[in-house]
Amino acid sequence: MINFNKTVALFIAISLPFASQAEPADIEDEGSPLDQVVPVADEPSGATESATPVDDVRTLDERLAAEFERYRRLLAEDALDEADVSAKRIVQMVMKIHGPESLEASKALNNLALVQHKNGQYGAAIQNFEAAVEIIETVEDRLNEKLVNPLKGLGAAQLGSGRPDLAQQTFNRATHITHVNEGPHNIEQVEILESLAQSAMLLGDAEGARNFLNRIHVLNVRHFEGNDLALVPSLLRRASWQHAARYFMDERATYRRAIRIIESKLGKDDPQLILPLSKLAESYYFVDLTQSNPQQPAPVSSGEIYFKRAERIAENTPGISWRVLAETKLALADYYIYADSQSRARRIYTEAWNLLSTDQERLAVRAELLEQPVVLMREPLPQYVGEKPPDGTSTDGLLTGTIRADYTVSARGRVRNIRTEAIPPQFTDMQQIVHREIRQQVFRPRMSDEGLLESDNLVFEHSFFYRQADLDKLTREAPQANQQSTNENSES
Repeated sequence: MINFNKTVALFIAISLPFASQAEPADIEDEGSPLDQVVPVADEPSGATESATPVDDVRTLDERLAAEFERYRRLLAEDALDEADVSAKRIVQMVMKIHGPESLEASKALNNLALVQHKNGQYGAAIQNFEAAVEIIETVEDRLNEKLVNPLKGLGAAQLGSGRPDLAQQTFNRATHITHVNEGPHNIEQVEILESLAQSAMLLGDAEGARNFLNRIHVLNVRHFEGNDLALVPSLLRRASWQHAARYFMDERATYRRAIRIIESKLGKDDPQLILPLSKLAESYYFVDLTQSNPQQPAPVSSGEIYFKRAERIAENTPGISWRVLAETKLALADYYIYADSQSRARRIYTEAWNLLSTDQERLAVRAELLEQPVVLMREPLPQYVGEKPPDGTSTDGLLTGTIRADYTVSARGRVRNIRTEAIPPQFTDMQQIVHREIRQQVFRPRMSDEGLLESDNLVFEHSFFYRQADLDKLTREAPQANQQSTNENSES
């Protein structure tokens, strides 16, 4: 993966995520607005009459600073349970020093909510983000810019808990606050709009998601006016969102624009072309069904020229990362497997195998990418039998079923010998859907020093939700279907 103009900043604060990621980012994440915990202010704001005397504050100050550094370290190490305990200690100390209705308390609650979100404790995270918001509203006002960070965290936690409807309301409020404080065209609102796009997609509103993406694009074009090359990272992110929303023709247009900018500014053989060329090529695996006047779908073969060009640039770039070179080769070989051009695929897979066979670091990557079959494209499978719950409701009260599939992947990357079973067995329709999807899949075959190999005894499991009424209905219908079949056989 090529990173364009990636700037990683180190802060003494804990950042909130792009809510589109549905989980908090690490404290070093690029471009994330940060909210600081200030252990001791020169003039503590919001301190109550019951605040600790000065001498004790100094003692707590040292303890708080040490605890905060410990919290940051634990979070960076992904020791989430210990970080949760540390964050709670910080909340207690901050409230003892500054009082429960202080900006410092709001920041401490925000950081506690962040680690709870990362730990999947969405209910607790929501409560603490809401508490942080309420304190700021009390100390400041309902349109204060300090509200944006905990609101983004709250929206992300609401997404994580399966409530995109509530998340949409929260993100809309955060956007409004940025408009009041920074103006309607501020670039800081971009990640909130991305979160709104994700909420819209989860609510089944593809056109709404597209509108948010268009707003993001307008803001980026305005912000980077006169500096086209700086616009490229936002174009690549826009294309990835268009792919997620299944607007594949829009995605291709965006990648082409990024490619034209890089070519005009850096030349037609610059390695920064590798990523957009590879992604443009991949888009041709998909058919765009979102157009009001559908055009003839572009053939998959349209992507070959872009895969080949990306691989050529990687080959001819001195000092290129070995991983980037291996990935471009694998992408081209995968295309040939998909197109059933076995001799070309085998040759390029062998080149990638040799490239990844020189030291322990590369051997570990080889084991991941080539020593086991890798599915090249997988379409989403239905999660519910019948109608799914209304958006924004939980799966409480629903039962879970499973479709298990055993199969073989041939040395040509095709699936053979599929055996599927449904649990409960009455859900034969779901079983047939999974069977059909696996049969249509194309895999990167397993490889060894001897070449491409067949892989046996592979297992895939798909879980789905159903209501007891769904099972009861199928159970009642089964004897009727058997009786009908018996009568038809008798008549014949």
